[in-house]
Amino acid sequence: MMQNVHLAPKADEDDLYSGYNDYNPTFDTESKTVLSSSMGRPMTGAIQDGIARPLTAVHAAGYTKAALRGSVFDPLGQARGPAPPLEMKNEDTPEEKIRQLEKKVNELVEESCIANSCGDLKLALEKAKDAGRKERVLVRQREQIASPENINLDLTYSVLFNLASQYSANEMYAEALNTYQVIVKNKMFSNGGRLKVNMANIYLKQRNYSKAIKFYRMALDQIPSVHKEMRIKIMQNIGVAFIKTGQYTDGISSFEHIMSTSPNLKAGFNLILCYFAIGDREQMKKAFQKLITVPLEIDYDDKYISPNDDPHTNLLIEAIKNDQLRQMERERKAMAEKYIMTAAKLIAPAIEASFAIGYDWCVEVVKASHYVELANDLEINKAITYLRQKDFYQAVETLKMFEKKDSRVKSAAATNLSFLYYLENELAQAANYADLAVNSDRYNPSALTNKGNTVFANGDYEKAAEFYKEALRNDSSCTEALYNIGLTYKKLNRIDEALDCFLKLQAILRNSAQVLYQIASLYEIMEDPNQAIEWLMQLISVVPTDSHVLSKLGELYDNEGDKSQAFQYYYESYRYFPSNIEVIEWLGAYYIDTQFCEKAIQYFERAALIQPTQVKWQLMVASCYRRSGNYQKALDTYKEIHRKFPENVECLRFLVRLCTDMGLKEVQEYVTKLKRVEKLKEIREQRVKSGRDGSARSRREGSGSGDSGGSAKGERLSAKLRALPGTNEPYESSGNKEIDASYVDPLGPQTERPKTAARKRMDEDEFADEELGEDLLPE
Repeated sequence: MMQNVHLAPKADEDDLYSGYNDYNPTFDTESKTVLSSSMGRPMTGAIQDGIARPLTAVHAAGYTKAALRGSVFDPLGQARGPAPPLEMKNEDTPEEKIRQLEKKVNELVEESCIANSCGDLKLALEKAKDAGRKERVLVRQREQIASPENINLDLTYSVLFNLASQYSANEMYAEALNTYQVIVKNKMFSNGGRLKVNMANIYLKQRNYSKAIKFYRMALDQIPSVHKEMRIKIMQNIGVAFIKTGQYTDGISSFEHIMSTSPNLKAGFNLILCYFAIGDREQMKKAFQKLITVPLEIDYDDKYISPNDDPHTNLLIEAIKNDQLRQMERERKAMAEKYIMTAAKLIAPAIEASFAIGYDWCVEVVKASHYVELANDLEINKAITYLRQKDFYQAVETLKMFEKKDSRVKSAAATNLSFLYYLENELAQAANYADLAVNSDRYNPSALTNKGNTVFANGDYEKAAEFYKEALRNDSSCTEALYNIGLTYKKLNRIDEALDCFLKLQAILRNSAQVLYQIASLYEIMEDPNQAIEWLMQLISVVPTDSHVLSKLGELYDNEGDKSQAFQYYYESYRYFPSNIEVIEWLGAYYIDTQFCEKAIQYFERAALIQPTQVKWQLMVASCYRRSGNYQKALDTYKEIHRKFPENVECLRFLVRLCTDMGLKEVQEYVTKLKRVEKLKEIREQRVKSGRDGSARSRREGSGSGDSGGSAKGERLSAKLRALPGTNEPYESSGNKEIDASYVDPLGPQTERPKTAARKRMDEDEFADEELGEDLLPE
């Protein structure tokens, strides 16, 4: 085993590389003769027998035995000593100063762009201005030391262009236009003319459409035909400007050219708008057909379906199902569907004699395209159009056509039908269609919400809460279900859970008036007026003109004893809605308490206008005149009241008092009338009393059925008489018991009813009214 081990000779103990040049003939397959010695192979680059052996391709790095002998190992040449120091750069030269200044200008331009991208437009403009100042200094220095041909035009262009862009971003359009003009007019900038597009965009923002069209056309002349996409975009902007100015014929020519050369969705939709504006039915149809055939240039869902059970392929498909490219495809498809749905709703009533025939034509066209799934949405929209026209029967009949469709469409139609019947208060039909919607698609949150509403209307709040919870489990963003759960817990007196629901909803729906009101109402129930006032103040910031919320704030402050704040909010409520009797009564009583009876008169006069059959308001007016010392006006008012209500005891009493104090002859006449009316009142009270006694006897004897009508009549009369003031309780008494300002729900009686849910349509456009959606409340 040791025969292949070679020991280094003692003389060469320091030679670490000995043995590497030994030659073993066993591995020499090229040699024709067998060398007698194992050392027969010469060293690389060594000289033997006076003949130099050629060097090999691998050059020695100083590690050979021969090279080490008699010399120091120094492959890096360190024995030569350290390298001389680098020469210091002279920063005082003009060329170096110019280079540093150029670098600073470039840095400022970059910082300006970064600030703009971060949304700090003010900082971006300051950086752009600073770059412009330094660039002008740089130009002057270059002109002093070199010829003008050496000026860096690219740097000047970038500085001016960035400055103009920042002016435009900060809406300083005049400065931006001036800066663009500097670039455009300078012939040294070869592509400066293209910036006329930016100038045209500014004129478009300023609504100077004629100049915008002019500059768009100038830019179009300077852009070569090879830049096809840029030219199409400019022509599209020209068409939009023509629409803004009402020149629909010129707009049609622009959009027709685009649709014939490079069709796109926006141009097709705008073309339909132009034909709709001029009322050309046939061209509207043709334009709609062109819009339907615009290629989306996306792959459809087939490639996202696995053709086999290959795990590698399935993993790949799962990875690309929701990547950025897939999201972009979905957005483009959604945009195309929105344009098509909006265009169909726009032209359907205009292309045929009736909107129903127009919808049918659009549906047939859509069915023949690759947007076939939109046909059902158009049919549902047709039903909603019937509903807007108050043709309830046709709306229901149209939706009933979907009962035999696939489950998704059937569920959507049944959801809308349930919604409609719920609005009509036909709860049995609403419940039937809600069941159909749920059975067709158990994961439809709108169907579950409507089902919960029908159960809620029948008073089964626990079961209704279960449906709302299931709707939330299927779609956590179903705010209608969460709102209705809060109402359900409020009905069940589970105030803490209701408050938790509405606070969660407030985090989702910021500044929702309904949610803010419910939170304030719950805090009032919890007897926490400070929190109730705080949430109502937030509600006022959202709906500052809601008179009922303002009156509620006044009521809360009044309960807390803060009369001045209560007066402020009651007065604001009266200013926005001067027909609320409770508010009018409180304001009148407030002025009486503060001894400003003259000001109270206008409020009681308004109350008398609103309720002319209520004598108390007219009595309050007369009382205010009397309290303020205007006895003649008070007397005239009492006489007018007596003429309208000749049997009113209080009016006659005050007439007797005033006539006596003023020494008038009519006093005896009013005394006689007063005695007669009091006698009549006494007789009526006795009849009422006897009627009550007889009714009680009849009940005791078990024969109350025959006298029930008379008893009820007597009770109603007694209640009416009790409502009148007594002899020792005149109307001018201004105690707090007179103020009975009850609160009216700011959103009407329907606030305490659950929200209904209808199927959400895919399109939300400016040409249609608000859809029959989930956020509507039943009347």
